[in-house]
Amino acid sequence: MSNGHGPDPASAPLEPVERLIVVVLFEGVDLLDVTGPPEVFSLVPRETDDEAGYRVVLAARTLDPVTTSAGVRVLPDLTFAEAATRSIDTLLVPGAVELDSARRVHALTDPELVEQVRTLAARARRVASVCVGAHLLAAAGLLDGRRATTHWSTAEQLAAEHPAVEVDADPIFIRDGEVWTGAGISACLDLSLALVAEDFGEGVALRVARQLVMYLKRPSGQSQFSVPLEPVSATRRAEDLRHFVRRHLGGRLSLADIAAYAHVSERQLARIFKSELGTTPAAYIESARVELARGRLETTDATLERIASACGFGTADTLVRAFRRTLGITPTEYRLRFRTG
Repeated sequence: MSNGHGPDPASAPLEPVERLIVVVLFEGVDLLDVTGPPEVFSLVPRETDDEAGYRVVLAARTLDPVTTSAGVRVLPDLTFAEAATRSIDTLLVPGAVELDSARRVHALTDPELVEQVRTLAARARRVASVCVGAHLLAAAGLLDGRRATTHWSTAEQLAAEHPAVEVDADPIFIRDGEVWTGAGISACLDLSLALVAEDFGEGVALRVARQLVMYLKRPSGQSQFSVPLEPVSATRRAEDLRHFVRRHLGGRLSLADIAAYAHVSERQLARIFKSELGTTPAAYIESARVELARGRLETTDATLERIASACGFGTADTLVRAFRRTLGITPTEYRLRFRTG
């Protein structure tokens, strides 16, 4: 109520709230993990009446330039110590990897950096990791008892080093309470769009996605799994079996056929697949066929019956059931979302 001496403060328009996003910056960090999310957040004011939107800052140990994995140098906006005095809306934690002597990818976790992440997380409303940044969250104890994802290449490492974390390498991002984890590389955009959707609604997130020329904001359940992108098997025999399966996906492909090709029993074949590829022969064949069908759904107008036949499913009903098991959606829904031609 006005006191007659000026406008009533209760009736004055509310000032837009600026959401502070702190991105953790350190030597060797993956460049896209750092630059991708801010591109998404920067488009929010263009697509909403909220002029404040987000304020993104990069925090590092010092204000010296940081060299990313791509060799590009980035300047921090403030130090970890300064960031720890702020009220943080979202703490965004990217990651870094190295190759071992066998050229296998290994996620890096520096103890001092882990402690900084733990400190900053206590100041944040929510925490999100990008790609292998999940390893830093796990090392800080922030994923214990939670379901989380990361880049498929380091999922086994995450599960082995942190048994208290329920690792699911398939989704492109996962939310468990106020802790979010994202999968590999470009999935940082999907995760960022999901954060925008939580703050400003699905409509704003979809308009931002269009500005980024993303076909559609992908749901969290969208699989990051891709058969051709699997790591090279530990043995030449298992690698040869993978190629044999892919060459014969369109025809009748039984376990007996694969076992005969490998000159082993079906029981021995199952042991090879389990130890080398982490799955059963039947599950691998179905996943490979789904992958083949995904490509045809994305790039052709072929009917489901034709795609099912060409990919070895036999019937459209079998194709639909496989898609539901593997991706959680139907082939028709997948085509509507990801058709590129």
